[in-house]
Amino acid sequence: MREVSNAHLVGRVGGVLRALSARNDSGALTAELARDTDLPRPTVHRLLTSLAEEGFVDRDQSTGRWFLGPELYLLGQTAGSRYDVTHHARASVHRLAEATGESAFFSALRGEETVCLIREDGDFPIRSFVLYQGARFPLGVVSAGLVTLAFLDDAEIDSYLDRTDLTRRWGQAHSPDDIRARIERTRRDGYAVNPGLVVEGSWGMAAAVFDPTGRPSWALTLTGIETRFTPERQPELGALLLHEAHVLSQHLNTPNAKPAQGR
Repeated sequence: MREVSNAHLVGRVGGVLRALSARNDSGALTAELARDTDLPRPTVHRLLTSLAEEGFVDRDQSTGRWFLGPELYLLGQTAGSRYDVTHHARASVHRLAEATGESAFFSALRGEETVCLIREDGDFPIRSFVLYQGARFPLGVVSAGLVTLAFLDDAEIDSYLDRTDLTRRWGQAHSPDDIRARIERTRRDGYAVNPGLVVEGSWGMAAAVFDPTGRPSWALTLTGIETRFTPERQPELGALLLHEAHVLSQHLNTPNAKPAQGR
């Protein structure tokens, strides 16, 4: 019973830290993290207080907002020698932003979410801010989550959609039937299209980057306003994404590269 209790506590701590990472630029109030994690506010406050004592989170006393702490930075620096692949992806992200004028991103699959690791804006003056560094979305949501889900095994897709209700937060357009239809199109085209399903008018396209086992472990994304993602331009953007995804997949799968381990 003690082991079960400890595992439950670790899960709650992990959930709070992940929720905080998605809000870290501006910080997060305790009540916001409670909503994000579906935990009682007093529970979240106790966890944050304990984490602060160890340096894993920090609190701005003037605003009451929480931020990830210095101890996490130090641990991340150490872990980066094994897991960091962003230095390989930056060149692809830069080329996509430069060639298209749109905002380009690199995201990683983590559990059943995609996590945005890199953003670079092109020279087109109007931006979409759905994606940002640290943003997390469940599989099937945003183009990175859709393309990653689309290239998993059918059994894994079925299991995920059977137990996951995306409509409660993301709307009816994320029903299992609608997602399956977008998966079919993604597999046909090779790239995913998000036609403003998260924020109206904000479109995205993504291509999967594969690890040595053939698993879609990362994604390259372009986002922008709807008028920049017309049906006539989508094949051009898709071809650029697929080219860079192929180049990056090959690079990450060379013997000297250090792709991310585990999930």
